[in-house]
Amino acid sequence: MKQVGTAPRRNVRNECAKTRPVGDPYETWQSHDGRWTWRVLKKWQVDDNKPFARWFCHVTSPFCPEGELGDTYVKDVKAYARRVAIDPALVQGV
Repeated sequence: MKQVGTAPRRNVRNECAKTRPVGDPYETWQSHDGRWTWRVLKKWQVDDNKPFARWFCHVTSPFCPEGELGDTYVKDVKAYARRVAIDPALVQGV
């Protein structure tokens, strides 16, 4: 039985699915004052615009200058930071 109103699924490969080392992130985001930095080490999904999209990041801040690892919501990073670096291999898809 065919569902009405659903788009066909496309097999889109997540180019950021493998966890990278801290020194080689997929993207780097920084707060406007430069005190917080998010290094994106893994993206859990292809579409960063989904409501609960997550990234695995290494985050440095005034509270933890050596940084700590963990998941964060993409919408939170984008709301308070700007992208300052991206892996050149990903630029073709952006």
